[in-house]
Amino acid sequence: MASISSKYRSILLRSAVPGLILSFMAANVAQAQIETVVVTAEKRTENVQNVPIAITAFTGTMLQDKNITDLHGLSNLTPNVNLDGGAPFSGDSSVLSASIRGIGQDDFAFNLDPGVGVYVDGIYYARTIGSNVNLLDVSRIEILKGPQGTLFGRNTIGGAISVVTRDPGETPMVEVEGTTGSFNRRDINVTADFPLASNLLSSLTVQSVQRDGYQKVIPYNNVNNYTFDPISPDTAGVREGGGVDTHDSFGGQNKQSVRGKLLYTPRQDLTLTLTADWTHQDQSATPNTVLQTFPNTPGSAGSIAELYTLCLAGIPIGQLCNLHRADGWNSKTNSPAGPGLPSLFDSPNLVPISPETTQTGNIDTTYANGPNYAKFDTEGVGLTAAWVLNDNMTLKSITGYRHITWSIGIDLDGSADHGNLLTVTDKQQQQQFTQELQLVGTAMDSRLNYVAGLYYFYENGFVHDWVPFDGGLLAVDDSGLNLVRTSSYAGFVHADYKITDQLGVSAGARYSIEDKFFVGGQQDLNGLSYKASGCYPPNATGIFGPVTCQEALGFPVAGQPYRYFPDGSNHQQFDEFTPTISVQYHVNDDIMAYASWSKGFKSGGWTTRLSAPINDATLAEFGPEKATTSEIGLKSEWFDHHFQANVAGFYTDYTGIQLNQQIGASPVTKNLGDADIYGAEFETQADFGNGLFLRANAGYIDAYYYHLDASVGTSVTLQSKLPKTPMWKLNINPEWDHELGGGKALQLQMSYTHTSSLYNDSLNTPLLKRPDLDLIDLSAQMTFADGKYGITVGGTNVTDKRYITEGSLNYAAGFVDASYNAPAEWYATFRLKY
Repeated sequence: MASISSKYRSILLRSAVPGLILSFMAANVAQAQIETVVVTAEKRTENVQNVPIAITAFTGTMLQDKNITDLHGLSNLTPNVNLDGGAPFSGDSSVLSASIRGIGQDDFAFNLDPGVGVYVDGIYYARTIGSNVNLLDVSRIEILKGPQGTLFGRNTIGGAISVVTRDPGETPMVEVEGTTGSFNRRDINVTADFPLASNLLSSLTVQSVQRDGYQKVIPYNNVNNYTFDPISPDTAGVREGGGVDTHDSFGGQNKQSVRGKLLYTPRQDLTLTLTADWTHQDQSATPNTVLQTFPNTPGSAGSIAELYTLCLAGIPIGQLCNLHRADGWNSKTNSPAGPGLPSLFDSPNLVPISPETTQTGNIDTTYANGPNYAKFDTEGVGLTAAWVLNDNMTLKSITGYRHITWSIGIDLDGSADHGNLLTVTDKQQQQQFTQELQLVGTAMDSRLNYVAGLYYFYENGFVHDWVPFDGGLLAVDDSGLNLVRTSSYAGFVHADYKITDQLGVSAGARYSIEDKFFVGGQQDLNGLSYKASGCYPPNATGIFGPVTCQEALGFPVAGQPYRYFPDGSNHQQFDEFTPTISVQYHVNDDIMAYASWSKGFKSGGWTTRLSAPINDATLAEFGPEKATTSEIGLKSEWFDHHFQANVAGFYTDYTGIQLNQQIGASPVTKNLGDADIYGAEFETQADFGNGLFLRANAGYIDAYYYHLDASVGTSVTLQSKLPKTPMWKLNINPEWDHELGGGKALQLQMSYTHTSSLYNDSLNTPLLKRPDLDLIDLSAQMTFADGKYGITVGGTNVTDKRYITEGSLNYAAGFVDASYNAPAEWYATFRLKY
């Protein structure tokens, strides 16, 4: 709008944000305007202000100016969005724990699907492992909020994050960026454009990220002369999925990535885009701190921790203490430990569960010197073909293939014992193929815009855990038999129709068919159930009558006496219809009001973590989650596009919620209940002139359970809060750009984020609660020669606020542990472009 009348001025000054508007009115308006951000949230190119859903968008320039290098870095800048790098006992910062408007997934297991879909150049990333993607040569990122079941499909129940990489340029270009900083940070990023012909363009980005860990491993002051468990590669019986790599610290980074892109236009109506990426990571595990120990489980006798304590005290528990071996496995005979093998409890090799042996008193130090690594290799290739059939219709094909090999080892117990109390080692492999066809077009003199498509997804892989609890009393091993295979098919259509120039309606629907297959192979190699009951070995008879111990204790597979799961392949099928509808009213060219309703679903599956054998695999099943969201919103621009204000309010009915419930030693996934989620978001941008720019946003969520499954017991109640869901979140991000003349420019930025308290787990464990937080990042950037080279100096978390990002309560193991965020850090980045 070119001008504002006195009447409208009066209305604005009485609005809900008078301070911001008044400041804007007092400013000198410069010629610059707020940048128009183009998105593809509806599978076609359009101004973000015209899309009738709540979207937060970031351009590549914004990401570079703010030193944001992965998706986790966007968390503070986005209302009602929580993005953490790492999940409980995952040990890896490449795992993305994403939650949008209270819906997400905080577990990395292969059997669990994400609640927020991550897409890179239109290709879906099916695993949370590797989804905290490095932002290599990015054009923009779109964070779509609310169920996106129609256009994006399964597992976008909370929302979708779409990363769009930059297309190669038509002129040669090389940009080099180097960063140093705290903890010996040394990052290098090189991006180059190489035009190979007038119709064949290429780009290549190479990146190396390295940083020392911020939690140091220190020697244990062994005043009580404990003799620690001498587990080593030769004596530990390390199984596939386990490992023995160690580092002198936790929380380090060592990752190398390459992304290449070819843009080929063989003729005017056909464009082919080929992308390929490769990432290799070999770094230390995420930091871990024991918060409290429970040598005797509160309110319950017979936990592994209590059995362990009794064995240390010399009190026999059936045959458990006498026949126990630290690793539960005889590496010489490649068979479970049995009678006659040495007993670890015959000598003082194990330390008690106590604060003295597990806690240093400093969250940035640990005694843990067991397995400590996070290794990750992934390769991906994508081909996008766009064929312009005529002036009003384009056929588009998106084909993608990805492969992941991932392994981690993390010593969770904090003691200098090489994994005495609880060590997690895990190996997973996954490969996936996706194919999407889209027909995008316009009709009726451009009053109708539509997209119709078909989608196919296939993945398979396995997960192999090796987790010894409390000296190996329980030795969980998956034997490489936890196999998962998924096929998904869908058809969808979405259309926008302008009834008048001001009034429009959108409607769409998707029908999905999903087939899932699973083979469960979890077993306890030490035979805890047999030995604690006194019925051992498994083929013994007479103790419980004529049946064998295996039959009496319910282990289901003959010849595999330690296996918890029944033999054979298990199958589930999900058929879902996920529609959407919205109405938009354009008050004028700059103001649009909308109302929408949408539905999404997240796939069901099987838990891979059991604490006891089952004879029916359906007992390990869990069903899909579903969410339906009603939303109203207003998107507006004012003062000749110098001020932008978007607001949205929403209600979500969230049913079949998949949450981890601690059963014995295992976090078991179940459909625990239903919840109502109410919330609102407010996002603004303002160009005050004279180089002063402000972004500010706020989010509010009121989420509560209205129904819980009877199996939950008292672990989760109607008063419990959804995990990773703060009530309030506020971000203020001022920026000042100043031209100094002679091709030089100065940019100053600050980001302030206030987040109210949240619980990191579904059990609402008080020790794992994240408090109210006020976080500040600062940066100053100086560019020379009209931006051809420059330097940025900044700091993250400059007030050194420390808080828990993830953690777990495990009474069976005897402690509660957590990971803390990084302390205050400084960095300096040097850029050269030519």
